[in-house]
Amino acid sequence: MPKLEDLQDIVQQTRRDILRMVHKVNSGHPGGSLGCTEFFVALYHEIMELKQDFDMDGDGEDLFFLSNGHISPVWYSILARKGFFPVSELSTFRELDSRLQGHPTTHEGLPGVRVASGSLGQGMSVAIGAALAKKLNGDQHIVYSLHGDGELQEGQNWEAIMYASGNNVDNLIATIDRNGQQIDGPTEEVLPLGNLREKFEAFGWDVLEVKDGNNLEAVIKGLKEAKVRTGKGKPVCMILDTVMGNGVDFMMHTHAWHGKAPNDEQLQDALAQNPETLGDY
Repeated sequence: MPKLEDLQDIVQQTRRDILRMVHKVNSGHPGGSLGCTEFFVALYHEIMELKQDFDMDGDGEDLFFLSNGHISPVWYSILARKGFFPVSELSTFRELDSRLQGHPTTHEGLPGVRVASGSLGQGMSVAIGAALAKKLNGDQHIVYSLHGDGELQEGQNWEAIMYASGNNVDNLIATIDRNGQQIDGPTEEVLPLGNLREKFEAFGWDVLEVKDGNNLEAVIKGLKEAKVRTGKGKPVCMILDTVMGNGVDFMMHTHAWHGKAPNDEQLQDALAQNPETLGDY
């Protein structure tokens, strides 16, 4: 297993990748990507059991589905630096004919991506379907998914959430990125979500909360605890309190950087706050 300081290096380099990708094409979503960096590093480098060679079926390994597909920059960086495809390919982000589109797609055959996502509210249903398939196939591995908090304003989520508990889909860990921001402003001003823990528990889920979702050690601990809770008759929800734009002081705590790229000066400022650790592409 990698040491915590090595994982912290990956976190820092991932932030650089995110910033440089969206800056190059003046397009993309840095805020949520930066806020979920620790989660992705923990998930892919410490928690998930993955096969060496990627295939679409995913038999005999854990699966991950990104529901809030607009934060693709962080996922692409993680996949590349985990060896799914060359790190140099990050330079093609959002370009015509690139495999690294603004929202993850499957038609170009990008290793690591099993479903197109970004139409918010659909990822929960996809993850539940994959988890049920594993049960039918006698596969003991776990399905992980990530969802934005603003995304939960989509009604389809709650049908799926009800279905998962009603059908004992207990090999699913759904993480909610609770950063309190969405494209139009704070979630509690756009459409209040209330107490998410109580809502999920009322729908029959086992819920745990990680109050410092940008503390890598806390995220790893939370995911390990979530894994322990699987297989006990209930789907598991992990509510992850994060800061949008984490790691770049002028991007933090605001929805302004939900879908806005830094200019040249802002990029240099942001990169200076996150020195190179593993080598840029």
